[in-house]
Amino acid sequence: MSSIFTTRRSMALIAGAALAAVTLAGCSTADGSSADGPVEISYLTTNGDDSIATGEALIAAFEKENPDVKVTLNTRPGGAEGDNLVKTQLSTGEMDDVFFYNTGSLFQALNPDSTLVDLSDSDWVSDVTDGFKEVVSTDGGTYGAPLGASYAGGIAYNKKVFADLGIEIPTDWNSLVAAAQKIKAAGVTPIEQTYGDTWTSQIFLLTDFGNVLKQDPKWAEDYTANKAKFSDEPALDGFTHLQQVYDEGLLNADFASATAADGTAALADGSAAMYPMLSSFVLSTLMQNSPDAVSNIGFFAMPAENASDTTLTVWEPSAVYIPKTTEGAELDAAKKFVAFVNSPEGCAVQVENVVPGGPFSTSACSVPGDTPALVADIQAYIDADKSAAALEFLSPVKGPNLENISIEVGSGISSAKDGAAAYDDDVKKQAQQLGLKGW
Repeated sequence: MSSIFTTRRSMALIAGAALAAVTLAGCSTADGSSADGPVEISYLTTNGDDSIATGEALIAAFEKENPDVKVTLNTRPGGAEGDNLVKTQLSTGEMDDVFFYNTGSLFQALNPDSTLVDLSDSDWVSDVTDGFKEVVSTDGGTYGAPLGASYAGGIAYNKKVFADLGIEIPTDWNSLVAAAQKIKAAGVTPIEQTYGDTWTSQIFLLTDFGNVLKQDPKWAEDYTANKAKFSDEPALDGFTHLQQVYDEGLLNADFASATAADGTAALADGSAAMYPMLSSFVLSTLMQNSPDAVSNIGFFAMPAENASDTTLTVWEPSAVYIPKTTEGAELDAAKKFVAFVNSPEGCAVQVENVVPGGPFSTSACSVPGDTPALVADIQAYIDADKSAAALEFLSPVKGPNLENISIEVGSGISSAKDGAAAYDDDVKKQAQQLGLKGW
C-alpha cells in the first residue's frame, strides 16, 4: 500500500560487484575477512520507507559488531514488478548476496531448492516457530529467516463496549451473532464494514481460513489441485457469514462508502464495537490517528461454526534469503548478517523502526512490554496452538475479483452460494496461467 518507485542498479555497479566478489574470494582469510579489507556483500530490500529505514539500521548495527564486513543496501520495487525482478536476478545470477522477499506461495515460485542456500543447519533455526518454517521450507531444506513481525486477521473490538454490555469474547459463530444483536439493541454499530476501500471487503473471508484449515488440514493442497471449492463446506461458511451480517442488519449504515480509516475511527470512539480487519492496519492507524484508544482495542479470531474449530488466521512475516550465487567469504558474511537479523540485537533494531502489528516468529525476538493489548491477544492464540497461516502462504491460487464478489455478497446483491460459485470460477484463469495441474 506504500507508494512504489523503481530503483535499479547500473550495469557498471553489477560488474564491479562481481569483480570485487572474485577478488575478495581469492584473498579471504579463514575467519571470512579479507587481507585487503572487509568482505563486501549487498542486501536487497523493497523501496518502502519502513523497509529502507529498517535495512539501514540493521546494516549499521551489524557492521558495528562485524567490522570485517561491509554491507551495501540496494532496493527494488514492490508488487508484480518487484516479483519479476527477483525472479530475473535469480535466473541470471545477478541477485544480491542477501535479499528480502515474501514467504509462502511466492517463495515456492522461486524454485528454492535450485536457487537458494539451505540454512537449516543455522543456529537461529531452532528459535523459529513451526508456522514460519512451514512457509520458507521445502522437503529439501529451510531457506528463509524472518524479518519483521507476523500479523493476524480477525476481529478488532472495543473492550469498553464489550465490558459495559457484559459481553464475553465470542468463540463460535452463534455467540458472535448474539453479541452483535445485543450491541445493536444498545444503539452501537455491531460490525463495521468499509467497502469504500474495496480491499477491506475480502477480510471477512480471508480471516476465516484458519477455521477451514482446522476442519480440513489438506484443504489448501486440494484447493491448489482443483479438488476443493469455496462453494462447498467448510470454505462456504465465510461467504454465508458475510451474507448473514448484512441480512440481519448488523452493519454500519454507511458500509458501502466508509473507508478503512473511518472504520478504525468508529472502533476507537466506541460508535462501532467490532471491525473485521488485519491487526497491523488497525494498530498502525490507531497509533497515528487515535493513540489514546490503543489500549482499549482487543483482538479475537473470526469465530467458526463450532468453538473447537475457531483458529486465528496469521500472516507470517517476509524473510531474508541467500541465493546460491553467493559463495566463499561472501557466503560466510551473508550467513552472519542473516543470523544477526534473528538475534536479540537485530530484533531490537527492528522494534525501534517499526511497531510490531503482531508477535514475532522467532523466540529470539520479543515485543516490548508496552506493546498494545491486541498483540498480546494474538500471541495467546499462537501460544495455545490455535493459529494457522493464511491461504496465500499455502496456495498460489487467488482470483482477481474477490474484492468485488465480496462486496456483492456483503451488500445483499448476491447470495453466499452464488458468490462462492463466482469466486470458484474467478480463480480458474489464474490457476491455468500458473500452469497448475488439475485445472
